[in-house]
Amino acid sequence: MSKRALAAVSLLPVVVAGCGDVENGGSSGTGGGRTLTVFAAASLTEVFTRLGETFGGSRPGVRVRFNFAGSSTLAQQITQGAPVDVFASASPATMKTVTGAGDAAGRPQVFTRNRLVIAVPQGNPGRVHEIGDLSGAGLKVVLCAVQVPCGAAAEQALDAAGVEVEPASRERDVRAVLTKVGLGEADAGLVYRTDVEAAGEEVRGIGFPESVKAVNDYPIAEVAGAPQSALAKEFIRLVLGERGRTALNEAGFETP
Repeated sequence: MSKRALAAVSLLPVVVAGCGDVENGGSSGTGGGRTLTVFAAASLTEVFTRLGETFGGSRPGVRVRFNFAGSSTLAQQITQGAPVDVFASASPATMKTVTGAGDAAGRPQVFTRNRLVIAVPQGNPGRVHEIGDLSGAGLKVVLCAVQVPCGAAAEQALDAAGVEVEPASRERDVRAVLTKVGLGEADAGLVYRTDVEAAGEEVRGIGFPESVKAVNDYPIAEVAGAPQSALAKEFIRLVLGERGRTALNEAGFETP
């Protein structure tokens, strides 16, 4: 039995727990047909779900199954043999984990980029107005874990600003940071601009000039041995094409 076949059994409970299915324009189902499995960075949740609806809606019988999580976690699952068709990462470094293991088919392509903002709860109880305020005494700041792209970008931005922060917690992905801020469990967090826009009124974002030092490129690639190689290539073309660029720009991502 191949590495990916074995991993399909050993990793299935882990993978399915973070998945969402899109079939024929958005209905969930477990019926026949083909299933395209896409592992994507948590910050892509809303925009990729919409693109999945577009993709499945024009291909009867095709389901798009997503696993949204921290890019480093997804890369590890892929290198351990998870049966995946497409990987969309929030940084070249996490994509390199996959390419370095020989688990990408062809060269990854950068399809968009993102930058950080300071997320604060509505009302801004911590009175945070710039990145330097994050070092204030008694302020609860949450950041992504350093191995996750949003955590690495946060470290770069803080270094560029000459600001030292002792975070109250390090979270597994950018959405976990945003959740803590939105619930008022933290006074501030560094997240992507697109996540603040997707959160609506729960939080507000504060831009800061040092964010230009920590812009994240997002690469996408077909996974080697993809069970649905033809569909993987079609989905990547959608993401790279005009529809994909439009959806990403509308969500607040930047054109590379």
